[in-house]
Amino acid sequence: MTLHTQTLAELRQLLDGGKVSSAELTEHFLERLARVGPELNALITLTADQARAQARAADRRRAAGEKGPLLGIPLIHKDIFCTEGVKTSCGSRMLDNFVSPYDATVVSRLKAAGAIMLGKSNMDEFAMGSSNETSFYGPVKNPWDLTRVPGGSSGGSAAAVAAGLCVYATGTDTGGSIRQPAALCGVTGFKPTYGRVSRYGMIAFASSLDQAGVFAHSAADVAQVLGVMAGFDERDSTSVDAPVPDYAAGLAAPLKGLTIGLLREFFDGLEPRNAALVQAGIDELRKLGATTREVSLPHLPLSVPTYYVVAPAECSSNLSRYDGVRFGHRCDNPKDLLDLYERSRGEGFGTEVKRRIMTGTYVLSAGYYDAYYLKAQQVRQLITDEFRRAFQSVDVLVGPTTPTPAFAIGAKVDDPITMYLNDIYTIGANLAGLPAISVPCGFVDDLPVGLQLVGPHFAEGRLLQAAHGFQQVTDWHRRRPPAYA
Repeated sequence: MTLHTQTLAELRQLLDGGKVSSAELTEHFLERLARVGPELNALITLTADQARAQARAADRRRAAGEKGPLLGIPLIHKDIFCTEGVKTSCGSRMLDNFVSPYDATVVSRLKAAGAIMLGKSNMDEFAMGSSNETSFYGPVKNPWDLTRVPGGSSGGSAAAVAAGLCVYATGTDTGGSIRQPAALCGVTGFKPTYGRVSRYGMIAFASSLDQAGVFAHSAADVAQVLGVMAGFDERDSTSVDAPVPDYAAGLAAPLKGLTIGLLREFFDGLEPRNAALVQAGIDELRKLGATTREVSLPHLPLSVPTYYVVAPAECSSNLSRYDGVRFGHRCDNPKDLLDLYERSRGEGFGTEVKRRIMTGTYVLSAGYYDAYYLKAQQVRQLITDEFRRAFQSVDVLVGPTTPTPAFAIGAKVDDPITMYLNDIYTIGANLAGLPAISVPCGFVDDLPVGLQLVGPHFAEGRLLQAAHGFQQVTDWHRRRPPAYA
């Protein structure tokens, strides 16, 4: 039996049936992390001792008769979530020495459900990047081809799931940072509605866009994890106080009667082989009983420029707290307060983070606020309104997740604008706060391609149902990188 190729649901059956213990399962993944993990550079911190202790506790809970979808099953957290007593670096030198004194809500809820934390995954610095090349700890490699990027910013989590280093992993999505790496690594990645999952203890990049989500092999596995993560949190002022449905219970509902909108703007400029695979995926949804109709969002092409005004502005504000005074990196022997600020921030932040801080500070400055930031927020509202109107006639929208498969490490690192365009199909959902999912739909030159589904606010169940139906008649989500099978 190859434990690391099993889905979360399959491992739960093995645990419930007594065919494997959580301690044995945890040791299996720790051995894989030690043996094949380093070549991917997917982890920043390995928490082996803590994982073993949590596994023993899970086995005791199970022996006492407790059951649960995540009890005793290992995961990896993106290193943007605060974890009590464990370094939380956000992929940055600035926080290389920061050990969190508390758990993020996402971490505490999964811990209470009996999940086993194996470690913290590598990521683009402060979640700023589309390729996982901006990390202070070096780039993550794509398990399908070690010369390729895994996508970003949650590339470490996506690569870890794809390579069988864990069963599922947490991530965050500010402009596509779950869905894009999910597509490039051939796994299922889900971004919930803004406010559905607490942001408390999740280090902020752009507060009005950031949302926690999950990577797994299947939509069915995502449903189980999201059911634990989601829900109101009074410590997060953006958390929505709304009931959390049983996402897993609705997965098997038929797709007959579902109306899918083909987003015209998503297919403009799409690489032809990617387009063919996405079209084939849409055909599968039609065979399952869904109907399709073309939908147009005229302002959607403005998503990228809008995002790269709004997100840097919020980043400039959020990252002002890293000043060398209270926590994080501090320069040696500052001669005065200004020198402390300048050298601590200059040494602690990488190039991409500095670029976005400077951009954000510029667009928020007195002479340019109206011309740039205010105008971007107005366009953001136009995009949100267009999505809302589209969902009056369709249940979900469908299209590609990325314009191309994974590109070579280093290919775009010196061209920020080209790099930013990798998120062209994902940013719109973040600007509007909508839920979205990427599922594998085929391969181009042995590299995975993703199909994206976007739904109206709080339609997580509808998206998971459509994705699950698709995965019941395809096996793309069961493919594993040959070197890590």
